[in-house]
Amino acid sequence: MTAIKHALQRDIFTPNDERLLSIVNVCKAGKKKKNCFLCATVTTERPVQVKVVKVKKSDKGDFYKRQAAWALRDLAVVDAKDAAKENPEFDLHFEKIYKWVASSTAEKNAFISCIWKLNQRYLRKKIDFVNVSSQLLEESVPSGENQSVTGGDEEAVDEYQELNAREEQDIEIMMGGCECAISNAEAFAEKLSRELQVLDGANIQSIMASEKQVNTLMKLLDEALDEVDQIEVKLSSYEEMLQSVKEQMDQISESNHLIHLSNTNNVKLLSEIEFLVNHLDLAKGHIKALQEGDLASSRGIEACTNAADALLQCMNVALRPGHDLLLAVKQQQQRFSDLREHFARRLASHLNNVFVQQGHDQSSTLAQHSIELTLPNHHPFHRDLLRYAKLMEWLKSTDYGKYEGLTKNYMDYISRLYEREIKDFFEVAKIKMTGTTKESKKFGLHGSSGKLTGSTSSLNKLSVQSSGNRRSQSSSLLDMGNMSASDLDVADRTKFDKIFEQVLSELEPLCLAEQDFIGKLFKLQQHPSVPGMMTEAEDLDGGTLSRQHNSGTPLPVSSEKDMIRQMMIKIFRCIEPELNNLIALGDKIDSFNSLYMLVKMSHHVWTAQNVDPASFLSTTLGNVLVTVKRNFDKCISNQIRQMEEVKISKKSKVGILPFVAEFEEFAGLAESIFKNAERRGDLDKAYTKLIRGVFVNVEKVANESQKTPRDVVMMENFHHIFATLSRLKISCLEAEKKEAKQKYTDHLQSYVIYSLGQPLEKLNHFFEGVEARVAQGIREEEVSYQLAFNKQELRKVIREYPGKEVKKGLDNLYKKVDKHLCEEENLLQVVWHSMQDEFIRQYKHFEGLIARCYPGSGVTMEFTIQDILDYCSSIAQSH
Repeated sequence: MTAIKHALQRDIFTPNDERLLSIVNVCKAGKKKKNCFLCATVTTERPVQVKVVKVKKSDKGDFYKRQAAWALRDLAVVDAKDAAKENPEFDLHFEKIYKWVASSTAEKNAFISCIWKLNQRYLRKKIDFVNVSSQLLEESVPSGENQSVTGGDEEAVDEYQELNAREEQDIEIMMGGCECAISNAEAFAEKLSRELQVLDGANIQSIMASEKQVNTLMKLLDEALDEVDQIEVKLSSYEEMLQSVKEQMDQISESNHLIHLSNTNNVKLLSEIEFLVNHLDLAKGHIKALQEGDLASSRGIEACTNAADALLQCMNVALRPGHDLLLAVKQQQQRFSDLREHFARRLASHLNNVFVQQGHDQSSTLAQHSIELTLPNHHPFHRDLLRYAKLMEWLKSTDYGKYEGLTKNYMDYISRLYEREIKDFFEVAKIKMTGTTKESKKFGLHGSSGKLTGSTSSLNKLSVQSSGNRRSQSSSLLDMGNMSASDLDVADRTKFDKIFEQVLSELEPLCLAEQDFIGKLFKLQQHPSVPGMMTEAEDLDGGTLSRQHNSGTPLPVSSEKDMIRQMMIKIFRCIEPELNNLIALGDKIDSFNSLYMLVKMSHHVWTAQNVDPASFLSTTLGNVLVTVKRNFDKCISNQIRQMEEVKISKKSKVGILPFVAEFEEFAGLAESIFKNAERRGDLDKAYTKLIRGVFVNVEKVANESQKTPRDVVMMENFHHIFATLSRLKISCLEAEKKEAKQKYTDHLQSYVIYSLGQPLEKLNHFFEGVEARVAQGIREEEVSYQLAFNKQELRKVIREYPGKEVKKGLDNLYKKVDKHLCEEENLLQVVWHSMQDEFIRQYKHFEGLIARCYPGSGVTMEFTIQDILDYCSSIAQSH
């Protein structure tokens, strides 16, 4: 076993830097297989790894190979099977249980003991040793001594160590020098002993010879010590001589230090004086400009601005510690404060006078701009005041109280000027919309509605009239003037649209220019808009709308941006009421004007919000847009309500209903107005409401009609609706267009079938009876045996409708259809052609019934299909 252990160590474990500590020859329990070895090994490098390795003899040669390996830390249980009796079987529980049978119980016990020792030294892991004799484990621990539990392992490791290459070479040389080393070990040992004695003698002689050299060395050392003593005496004398020189040099050094300290202090004092003189000295020219400078001229303003900046720099100098205790510094600072107060009062007084003069003596008047409907240009005034922008910034940083007073005075005076100009501007706009001053008062918010040119208001109040009445009414209108009512409406609406756009186009640059001027003059930074703010215009369809209050107490100012907005609110507090009054006037003139206003106002709100969503202009236009949107919704609701209130005449035919024609007018107008508009969604919602109302009320009027058949009313009006939607191509009403076409087709067919039942009434009744018998189960060829439907009765009915009578019946039918239909839709030929096709279909159906139910009877109709075509063509041409 020892030889095998050495072979395994050499061939398998040494190349892998491992040491073999224990080995056991085993085979698997219950199976006849070749034996193998279980080896307990440790690595030679740290950290030490302990493994159980399975080694098996190769089938191809007489050498061993490594087959499997398990880390000892993965071992959970060692089961020796029986602790009392000798049993070579044992189990090792790794990830699964391995059952082994050792070649002998002694080998098994030695291997288990080694496993226990390795666990105690390297792992200290809880491995269960089951059915293992306690005596076996105790023998592994030496008693009475605190030594390592692996002492036996070390001995086991040290009982054999291989020679290295150097040792092997030395032994070979030694043995090569003695030929008897192999044959006679005693002679070899005796020779080695003799050589050792020779070496010992040589060592003793060498030691004795070195004693003389030691004595000589000691003598030389004594002489060296004497010379050192002499040198020390000389050095002491030199030190005494240098001591006096050192004292003199110390005095010179102290004197130089005091001179340097004095120079340093003088330099620092000069630096402090230069600092105070350079930073706290204000030029006489600046002082004179602050006290007496001309604030009206550009040169004087520039001089005052430079002086104010210089004064501010002097007052804002960061003094060094101790400067504020100097009397001269205190006096200079007091002088600066007095200059600042004096100049601030002068500047505030001068600017207040400028504001008052601008507010009361504005040279531009609206009379110069009334022809073109434009607002006065404030650019010259802004240009003059912007010269004071830097002085205003200085005042803001030095005396905020006076700065705030100036802002309030500016708002008071300039707001009066703008209020006068804006009211005059809107008065001119109203005059241009209505034509005269009297009519503008008549259309005012406090007056009653007068000249309603909108076709919606007038047409919605009319009852349903006949087509003849419509033609006579149009003739009378043409007699009254050269332009029709529709042309007048278009002209008035176009005029209103241009005026309204002009008003918004004038207000927008006015507000933007004033806002930009305020920011520049009063040095208010226009930060990006505050996130999360939303006006009513952004939430028109989102539920409850909360209007921002523009004319009440300003909100607490949280930033300079808010301050600009509050100033704009106070300056232009009259814009929103005036815009609302103008919108109300436009709505009274013509409710369709709300379409123009919605598009224009939406565009201007969108433009303003792209610039600054939280600005005064954006907020104000957004609030006004809410009013416009409400007027638009009210216009739609009024049209739907007037549809529901329509009453038809009982004496005249219905024709195209007024609200159907009005929807066509509305849709055409809206499509031209809302082309490429931002708020197309509002129009689509209005379309959906209106078309539903039109559909419902057309059916309602058709059900109530007495003069005109229901199918005719439905057919004509839905044909008109379908034609309108097809022409305008409104994408959101595609479903309604298809529905209108279907209703038109259905009611056309219904009317045709109903009307054709009258010219050949008896013939229709006869064949209906035939079909009823067939439906009851009577065979078709047996119908002729029925008494009421025999051949004689058939011939009798057919004789009542010769060609002449059929033509007469069709002629009466044509006249009746002509009375039912109106001329506006021009559906007479369409209906007549459909009747012709339906009549031919019925004729073919009757012939088919005769052929099936009366075979071989020779009975035929007294007119042919060609006769029907000739009759219909002749009747149509004669009328």
